[in-house]
This record gives sequence, structure tokens and C-alpha cells, in this order.
Amino acid sequence: MEKGEINFFSENNFVLEEENDFRNWVEQVIESENKFIGDINFIFCDDDYLHDINLKYLNHDTYTDIISFDNSLGNTLHGDIYISTERVEENASNYNVNFIEELKRVIIHGVLHFCGYKDKTEREKETMRHMEEEKIKLFHVEQ
Repeated sequence: MEKGEINFFSENNFVLEEENDFRNWVEQVIESENKFIGDINFIFCDDDYLHDINLKYLNHDTYTDIISFDNSLGNTLHGDIYISTERVEENASNYNVNFIEELKRVIIHGVLHFCGYKDKTEREKETMRHMEEEKIKLFHVEQ
């Protein structure tokens, strides 16, 4: 099976430092869930850009930190993950964590959705938070 690509794009002035470290980490997380790496695009944007997507595609008139469009085929993960760096920045401040830690949480949140994790009920939210914490620990871990 041919391995897909994990790409990072920016619709604002955000530049992801250590892009390869993030790419390797996302790949490691996907493999740890016994899934296959397809084409996954992370698109960094501002609040207004993501709000427009929320309105247009989900009919939600709210600001959010992440919207993911899952196009996975079986166990091969494909999709687009839009992240508002403005929301991430504000959330980091609200939760008293640094920006990169909050960004990792949001990035892996989208990947976990593609792996099949949900966050609608309290129990699902609890499981999602636990999985986020577990997967964040894999960042920079040598294989």
C-alpha cells in the first residue's frame, strides 16, 4: 500500500516551525492506532476563514478552533483539518499553556477524529482528552 502525505498549509501568516517533527509525530500517532497514512492536509487560518467554513459547510454560526473533513477509506486516513491559529492562541491563554502545546492538542484532536474517536457525549469527551494526552506524549519520542 502506498503511503500518503501529510501536508501543512497556511491561509494566514502562521508558519509551522519544525514541520518534519510534526509530520513524523502525526504519522506515529496514526500507526499507533493501527491505521494507515493517507493524504492529510492541515490548513492553518484565522477565525474569520474558519467561521466562513463553519457557516458554509456545517451551518454553524460559531467560532471554533478546528474543523475536520474526514475522507478516510477504511483504515486509511484521508482528510482536511482546518485550524484557527487565533483560537489556538486564545485557548492557550485561557488554559494557561503555551501555544505549541495547545496546537499539538488541536492537531491530534483532528487526527483522533479520523481514527474514529468522537466527542459528543461527556464519556466520549473524556476519552478524547485522555487520548490527546497520550498521543501528545509521543511527540519527539525516538522510535
